[in-house]
Amino acid sequence: MRAYAMVRAAFTFVALCLSFLLTASAGFGQDVGADVGGGAGIFRPRNPETKKTTSKPMTPVTKPSTRPATRSNRGASTATTAAAAAAAEERVEDLLTKGNEFRDARRFAEAEEAYQGALKIKPRDGRAAYGLGNVYTDQQRWESAEVSYRNAAQWSPNNVDALVALSVVLVQPRTGADNAKRLADAESFARRAVQLQPKNAVAWDRLGVALQARGAVTNETEHAYRRAVELDPQFAVAYVHLGRVLKRLGRNSEAEPLYDQATSLAKDAPTLNLIAESLQAEQQWEQSDPVLKRALAIDERNPTTLFLMGRMLVVLKRYQEAEPYLKTSTEVSPRAFQSFNLLGRTYLALERYADAEVTYERAASFAPAGDRKQLAGSFGFQGVGDGYLKTKEHANAARAYQRALELDPGNREIEQKLSKARSR
Repeated sequence: MRAYAMVRAAFTFVALCLSFLLTASAGFGQDVGADVGGGAGIFRPRNPETKKTTSKPMTPVTKPSTRPATRSNRGASTATTAAAAAAAEERVEDLLTKGNEFRDARRFAEAEEAYQGALKIKPRDGRAAYGLGNVYTDQQRWESAEVSYRNAAQWSPNNVDALVALSVVLVQPRTGADNAKRLADAESFARRAVQLQPKNAVAWDRLGVALQARGAVTNETEHAYRRAVELDPQFAVAYVHLGRVLKRLGRNSEAEPLYDQATSLAKDAPTLNLIAESLQAEQQWEQSDPVLKRALAIDERNPTTLFLMGRMLVVLKRYQEAEPYLKTSTEVSPRAFQSFNLLGRTYLALERYADAEVTYERAASFAPAGDRKQLAGSFGFQGVGDGYLKTKEHANAARAYQRALELDPGNREIEQKLSKARSR
């Protein structure tokens, strides 16, 4: 129960990830529909536990002597080795504590460095791998998060936190990824978590999400969510998930009170984000507005809240209002691909083509391999080129088309546009 309480207190989870189809329009400024980015990270796993509550200056690691021990100094050598091991362990604890502190302060680069430092001293440390996964998840760097959480689950197979977090990350949609295998793994890891802690409401909730992500809107899925609510009647997230599956089953009258219950229970920004994304997934964009404003009142620099607010405003074609939310989101989480991608689209809609080009270039510098191609399209560098052509900036248009072609080699449409821009 103690372990469950700690997990429950810190986790709030993502609703079923949104998967939107790419609009094929050649020019921006038109309705982008719901294709404004999905899979926003809406959970924050707790930090790995350490033996220290506050950090202190690094304790240097004393290197043990490499000289062979003799009969007379064997005892001293053993003591030196033990002291070195203790010093190394203490430094690992310091680095983990610093990683936690940096992460809480959203100093992600420094948090990542601290956790990596712990792994250098103590390879296969499950806590450090889990901490790294948390930092990547906070920034929606799903591929890196998956690798780290898989390591954590392998090195600490009974770590329910890592199993649950891995299940969450695996349901995030990724272009070009082996989604069927990943979704099957998400279910498998959630089941392991339930087996290890049968009274863990979070694990039951994640099992329901994994099942639903695989298309299993069944009695088992409903049971998993209901079990989560039974185990923790204050678990707002589970009410949202249960409401969504009941809607899918056509039981709307049962679902609506669950959303109201979740909203009344929500006390933190991540849970409110979940409710807002659920509303957006059902195309109830304007209804998500007050929920997001409430989340921003709690945490005005929450990157997911900012992204969801920006996405809502883009769908409603309120581009001027969307810009500051998305821009702040990229500042808080400077490697979140979807925020940069959507900000670029916003600039296209505002016909600020130079800003769009710079923003897409930033996104391309860290975009996952499967997402780079979409930056070449009509809502990417190709759209930038089209915009430059409208303002008769042919050299700039050619540059944008060339960049699009680098991201999507062999695209005949882009090749033709590049040729025409260069001939003018």
